[in-house]
Amino acid sequence: MKNLKLLVFDCDGVLFDSREANRAYYEDICRAMGRGPLTEEELHYVHMHTAEESVRYLFRQLPEKLEAALAYQKNLPYEKFLPYMKMEPGLKEFLTWARERFRLAISTNRTTTMGRLLEIFGLEPYFDLVMTALKSPKPKPHPEALTVVLEYFGTTPEETLYIGDSEVDLTLCRAVSVPLVAYKNPALPANFHVNSYTELQALLSSSSKKD
Repeated sequence: MKNLKLLVFDCDGVLFDSREANRAYYEDICRAMGRGPLTEEELHYVHMHTAEESVRYLFRQLPEKLEAALAYQKNLPYEKFLPYMKMEPGLKEFLTWARERFRLAISTNRTTTMGRLLEIFGLEPYFDLVMTALKSPKPKPHPEALTVVLEYFGTTPEETLYIGDSEVDLTLCRAVSVPLVAYKNPALPANFHVNSYTELQALLSSSSKKD
């Protein structure tokens, strides 16, 4: 990692623990449509996919309610669920350190909520680029979700590191040949594994500074 120039972060499960926020959001939709609460398998799915993909998955066995659920989701403000979000411990301290050494970006399947989330938690100044599922030509795990980020910075896959936590992130990184750091997921077959931002800083401490 001597030539490392760019760090790209997933959002959910990496920058924030959003499990309970996602649960509350999608169970609101399910409740409004007369559907039961999420199973653990469904919660795992919505944690990694776009809102539309998630609603389609949740109502895969209730096709007669799908269009109404999609319409309800588009008018349901996620902001009221943001209080359930928890910023990862040590994140700001790490970003302050990393900002002096690398370019920093986000590539997430979140859509309209990403900007407000960064604003609420005071993270806007740390990132040079925020690529959401609205901005990206195609959401993760499609390669374009990351290749557009590389093109923006003019960096190669070898000069980039992606910090993620899911199979979606693994598929994305393999498609673009970008090394993956698995965050709090030791079972993911990634290039590196860390359980905290203290560990991530230690991993990167010998890397080169940004131009």
